[in-house]
Amino acid sequence: MPRAKRRLGQHFLTDPRLLSRIADALDPRPGDTVLEIGPGPGGLTAALSGRAGRLVAIEKDRDLVPALRQRYPAATIVEADALEADWHALAGPRFLVAGNIPYNITSPLLDKALDPPRPERIVFLVQKEVADRVTAPPGGSIYGALSVGIQAVARAERLFTVPAGAFRPRPKVDSAVLRLTPLAEPLISDAEVAGFRRMVVGLFGFRRKQMLRGLRELTGWTAERLEPVLHLLAIDPSSRPETLAPQEFAALLRALVDGGWTAR
Repeated sequence: MPRAKRRLGQHFLTDPRLLSRIADALDPRPGDTVLEIGPGPGGLTAALSGRAGRLVAIEKDRDLVPALRQRYPAATIVEADALEADWHALAGPRFLVAGNIPYNITSPLLDKALDPPRPERIVFLVQKEVADRVTAPPGGSIYGALSVGIQAVARAERLFTVPAGAFRPRPKVDSAVLRLTPLAEPLISDAEVAGFRRMVVGLFGFRRKQMLRGLRELTGWTAERLEPVLHLLAIDPSSRPETLAPQEFAALLRALVDGGWTAR
């Protein structure tokens, strides 16, 4: 087992039963291309290599690359930063994504994975807290901008927990397997993604404030201009952002843009 590097956020999972369950969650077929993020010593790579038609793995740690290439000659092992690499150039137009991803870059990797054009399926091993937030329904304290942003474009499932003791070195928290399946008809279009993110993040930045007040601060509009918009959408002006479903945020964005708000 190679020595994990703290600066890269490495925590290696080697239990073949858990790795097989992660591969099962991705469910690659012989005709599929799988893009693996951060293969590390190659535990998940082994579970995927016998199932996928083509396997491409991106590894940032140059010390691990030679052993991966020797162990998996049929796979394409790319030495690169997964946040900077062009996934579509490496894997092609249709592919699945999997990985035990570092905690310190989870959010940007989720953003990149769901940047259009999206993969057909994504399975990531992430902090349990992150998986809980991504899959949270409206109304709870952990439902927020991350939940809305992902659920607007993908079906999110928290499949099972992986205890901290299964990793080497042992992290401070448990992890969970998160599966994201991009929606055939997302709630927002590709052109709306940036504006939607700005609106949702902005409103949850005012999560203790009522919707009317939060929207006044976000848009600069008066209450008199906003109240008809909220009434049309059947949104209570005194409600708070965590009570709105992703569909309601999508409708709100379109109403604001139609009313002249520039989401920049």
